[in-house]
Amino acid sequence: MSKTQGLDDISTKLFRIATNAREIRAPLTTLMHHVDIDWMREAYRRTRKDGALGIDGQSAASYAENLDENLQSLLGRAKSGQYRAPPVKRVYIPKANGEQRELGIPTFEDKVLQRAIAMVLEPVYEQQFFNCSYGFRPGRSARQALDTLYSATVEMQGGWVIELDIRKYFDTIDHQMLQAVVRKRIGDGVILRLIGKWLNAGCMEAGVYARTNAGTPQGGVISPLLANIYLHEVLDAWFEQEARPRLRGRVTLVRYADDAVMLFEYEDDARRVMHVLPKRFGRYGLTLHPDKTRLVPFQRPSRGYARKGGPRDTPTCFDFLGFTILWVKNYRGYWVLRTRTAKDRFQRALTAIASWCKVHRHAKVGEQQKALNAKLRGHYGYFDRPGNRGRLWGLLHCVTRIWREWLCRRSQRARISWEKMNRLLQRYPLLAPARPHPHA
Repeated sequence: MSKTQGLDDISTKLFRIATNAREIRAPLTTLMHHVDIDWMREAYRRTRKDGALGIDGQSAASYAENLDENLQSLLGRAKSGQYRAPPVKRVYIPKANGEQRELGIPTFEDKVLQRAIAMVLEPVYEQQFFNCSYGFRPGRSARQALDTLYSATVEMQGGWVIELDIRKYFDTIDHQMLQAVVRKRIGDGVILRLIGKWLNAGCMEAGVYARTNAGTPQGGVISPLLANIYLHEVLDAWFEQEARPRLRGRVTLVRYADDAVMLFEYEDDARRVMHVLPKRFGRYGLTLHPDKTRLVPFQRPSRGYARKGGPRDTPTCFDFLGFTILWVKNYRGYWVLRTRTAKDRFQRALTAIASWCKVHRHAKVGEQQKALNAKLRGHYGYFDRPGNRGRLWGLLHCVTRIWREWLCRRSQRARISWEKMNRLLQRYPLLAPARPHPHA
């Protein structure tokens, strides 16, 4: 079978799975028969090849040397129940608040199998997920989540906002409850057993094995989908089917993975939901952060209103997906909504660039310029929002100063005046933000 025919066959199977999921309300018991060697090849193609190595040290390149044999063996073991999920390798990455975030790195073969099962589950749950959910879903992005929240806030002229922050969400998901939620829709024994094996695989840290009784390791291919399924049950379905019909005003929920914001037209609606949320999450073994989960009055200020004249303890902004959302006056004196890079994300970007410049200060200037432009391009690509152009130019200015500082430390004699730095920037220019947005 040719590559094109194989992809067409997979597309047909995905369409059939989605159709069955849309028409059949009972748990779907025959899903794994769709997974064949072509399905596994596609799962391999979709798996990142440059990720960190798992506990077995096997790379994508070595796995590809006998690809068909390895995939056929993996498929046979998965369907027969002989597959044993290996422990994930636990590593830590620093967070902005000084804490560390745990990451679990599966073996490459495990990533391929997780990708294959995620490909089966996605079309099933895409028929159930609500439009309020944007994280880790095909065809959806953080930009769309921000656009939805922006449009709803402008249309409602503000309101009352609940910022939701789940304490260590990925680390505290209850395994039994998650499996119970999955069984409501999935009845295929092979898939259920594999999910159970992944949840109970444990982790390996510094050569020591440890069991995990809760959580889905961040870094696993299937973890984002399982986390989405759980929050769909805990928050989205409850809010859309039970909470929303009991509210008297307009309300909008926007969720990206475990980051969520609710916008209410009336204060009493917001307070009722705020009162119930801790109990709702507690039923599923989750805890809301008491300091970061808050109710924010966010009405559009009336004309002539001055923020300095209002109560000092009244919040006038909130954060979502790395942006601070606030009302500001434009050049005509009208209050408009703006999304600007949050201070902690701005500082995190500068810290990361300063660390990179320190380590690579002896590299060739041209190589440094290319790397810095790549970092700036990535930052601009995400944070280029209406009203945020000043922050982007501010980042460029700070990066220029950081670059000059570390170029000056290449040696004791390396002293670069700003006049010399400007000449260097003409030869090795740093990437500037794009032209202003038409609505900026």
